[in-house]
Amino acid sequence: MGRLILFNKPYGVLSQFTDKSMTADGPCAALSDYIDVPGVYHAGRLERDSEGLLILTDDGALQARISSPKHKTPKTNLAQVEDEPDDAPLAALRRGVTLNDGPTRPATVRRIDPPMLWDRDPPV
Repeated sequence: MGRLILFNKPYGVLSQFTDKSMTADGPCAALSDYIDVPGVYHAGRLERDSEGLLILTDDGALQARISSPKHKTPKTNLAQVEDEPDDAPLAALRRGVTLNDGPTRPATVRRIDPPMLWDRDPPV
């Protein structure tokens, strides 16, 4: 059995171990600032301005199964937005939207009551 690490990635941290990006405030933090385990790689990723569960593993087959779009592994995300979204943007997500790198698959999307979450710096 391979190694599996569950990491609650903070806001402002890149989902990579090297090549820290520069911002106006200096370099961004990366996984290497938090995880000192050789041979593990992230399975999927979260954007720098996102936070939440990130799975890391040294099992290449598992990493590919989670990360590769060809496997269509479902993933769940919680998106906090200002105001309450009306039906039009939710319907667009359900159809699939086109991003800079191409179209997304249709999403299962629904409104939920605000969950209890940790404080975030900066606030949403």
